[in-house]
Amino acid sequence: MTEQPTRLQLPAHAQAAPPPGALSVDGVIEQLGVGAFQVRLLLICGLTFAADAMEVLLMGFAAPGVNASFHLPPGALGATMLLSATYVGMLLGAPFWGRQADVYGRRPVFLFTVLAGVIFGLVGAMAPNIWVLVAARVLAGFAIGGTMAVDYALIAEFVPRRVRGRFLVLTEAFWAVGTLLIGAAAYLLGQLLPPQDGWRMLVLLAALPGVVGLLVRTGVPDSPRWLLSRGRVDDARQALARVALLNRRPLPPEPLQVPTRVPVRPPRWSALFSAHLRDRTLLLGITWFGMSLGYYGIFSWLPTYLRTQGVDLPEAYRVTMILALAQVPGYLLASLLIEWLGRRVTLTAFMLTSAAGAYLFLMASTPQWAVMASGLLAFALLGTWGALYAFTAEVFPTTLRATGLGTVSAAARLGSLVSPAAGALLLSGNLGQALTVFAASFIISAGCVWATGLDLRGQPIPEGEHG
Repeated sequence: MTEQPTRLQLPAHAQAAPPPGALSVDGVIEQLGVGAFQVRLLLICGLTFAADAMEVLLMGFAAPGVNASFHLPPGALGATMLLSATYVGMLLGAPFWGRQADVYGRRPVFLFTVLAGVIFGLVGAMAPNIWVLVAARVLAGFAIGGTMAVDYALIAEFVPRRVRGRFLVLTEAFWAVGTLLIGAAAYLLGQLLPPQDGWRMLVLLAALPGVVGLLVRTGVPDSPRWLLSRGRVDDARQALARVALLNRRPLPPEPLQVPTRVPVRPPRWSALFSAHLRDRTLLLGITWFGMSLGYYGIFSWLPTYLRTQGVDLPEAYRVTMILALAQVPGYLLASLLIEWLGRRVTLTAFMLTSAAGAYLFLMASTPQWAVMASGLLAFALLGTWGALYAFTAEVFPTTLRATGLGTVSAAARLGSLVSPAAGALLLSGNLGQALTVFAASFIISAGCVWATGLDLRGQPIPEGEHG
């Protein structure tokens, strides 16, 4: 039996100069390049993101069947709470799990949140009444909030800088895959089963991708950047050796540069509002809130709005799938422009395009034109979301990256909870007022992104709290 390498844990007061020729973890990742490891990580995180999309959008499709199954009248308290339950859970879960990932590591949170999401998804499928279903959706959302923050932290920390933005955008692109899958499943089940029976099968199907995601995640090591920030040098080198093995590149023999000061614990959550990070935290929080307000304000109410315009339910499901397809070129264009033009320019341009696209609804005199306007808006908005996730994952330091992602994600969930009030203007006939609210939220978000002054295209991501 070979002797296990000792784990180096530096005390908080340690001040050690790096040995001659030592490499930073960023330098090693650059030398190992892009290969099978990064592609596999993209597919694994993308699968989870598709599963998250299915879970987030699920109740919008299942609600008619749930109402019929539990004999809920229109406007019943349980039915209203059900539509917001997942978002409430995500609002609580995103900052909580983001913090845990910075304290205890990406991998344990990476695995546990997926497992919890699957369990509570299955509980929802067997719910005997509306209140058990609402509770299950809150808990599923609590788990989903963690997967989003941790997945992006891992992608940012394992991918070389020249394609880091592209990989981050493409991870978000799997949202369209999840949207297509849940829309297709809802449509097919609607043809085969009555609504009061089909919703349980739909909830069950939405949980299954998470099972696959959990199985494939077990082979992903923890982030070497996070491990090194905790002084776990041997573990960080083992994680890099895993990358080297899959990429079929030799692991550089030089020792890793160890941080000169390893704190006993990562910085507190309040460090996001330190002098160095306060502006980006606040500006990005407003950005995520504004984008979520506009996005969910339009698309969560769109199927209902189309039905008021004479579009039947099966056709509304098909429209959802068409809009998901329209998202794909938006993601692809964003993944290219983010490396060609930079993060800030690309993101601002997509946000302003989204604001202009919101007003296309005013020129839509028929349901068909409304669908076309929605497709163009989906193209711009989902390109925006892809670039926004990439931008945000890069600007927070490793010691606070998941915490920062979770915090601004919570702001987005708050926006999604507020959005029904604005979206209801669509149904009450105040179309111009609703679209003005949405367009203004996109414009304000663009201004906040520009005000950060940040763009890390081709640059190392910050490692320490003051990096």
